Order: sequence, then C-alpha cells, then structure tokens
Amino acid sequence: MRGMLKTQRRLASDLLGVGEKKVWLDPAKFKEIKEAITRSDIDNLISSGAIKKKETQGQSRSRARALHLKKKRGHRKGIGSRKGKKNARIQFSWRDRVRSLRKELFKERAAGKVDDKLFRVVYRKIKGNAFHSVNHMRNSIEEMKKS
Repeated sequence: MRGMLKTQRRLASDLLGVGEKKVWLDPAKFKEIKEAITRSDIDNLISSGAIKKKETQGQSRSRARALHLKKKRGHRKGIGSRKGKKNARIQFSWRDRVRSLRKELFKERAAGKVDDKLFRVVYRKIKGNAFHSVNHMRNSIEEMKKS
C-alpha cells in the first residue's frame, strides 16, 4: 500500500512539513487518497483527517528519574562514578553546608531571634568556616547573645 500512494505521500509530506515516513494515511479511506492527485486534493484530505502527521517519538525519562532518585539517596558515588580530584569534590560539601547555614540564619533573623549586628557577625563566621552544622551555629548564637 505504501508504494502505491507514493505521489500522495510525497505531496502530503511537503504540505505537512515532515518526512515521508512521518505521514499517516488512513487505510479506511484508501480509495479517496488514491484518487487525490493535486495539492488541493491532498490539502482537503489533511483537513478532513484522512492524512495526518505522525508524532515524533521522544526519549523516555523513566531511567533518568530512577538514576536521579538513587543519587539523591546517596547511592552511585563509588570510585568508578567519580570525576575530579578529592579536593574538588570536598568543595561541594562545603558549599552545601554554607547554604544550609545561611538559610537557617535568614530564618532566625526573620523570626527576630537575631538582630542585624549579630546577623552580620554570624554571616561572616559562616563564610570563615567557623560552624560545622546548623545546630553548632544555633548554640554559638545563644552563647553570643548571653555575652
């Protein structure tokens, strides 16, 4: 059937703006399609739904999602998965810790537990790697308030 409607398929692909393999011809309307020999005939068949454009098939993300979930849980971090030297990888843990500390500090300021002067002092200490956890920072803030 494909070889028989070569001209119709070619005209339809040109009108639809896709390749000939992406043109779908309705098998039930075979006679109508066979009789269509002009561009306007093909255009009418496209508008009636006898000729359609096949959708392009995309790549499935299911495997990528599964992989992301594993990495999120801390898996797949073995020696074979690593790129970059040890020191380059350590920076990420420092960055993540600094971000969480700053986020917590902003929350503390918004709640009114830290005034602007203390905020600035603690912010600089975070950058200077003075705290090793959020809990440590909270305890240090309490000590600073007392003194």
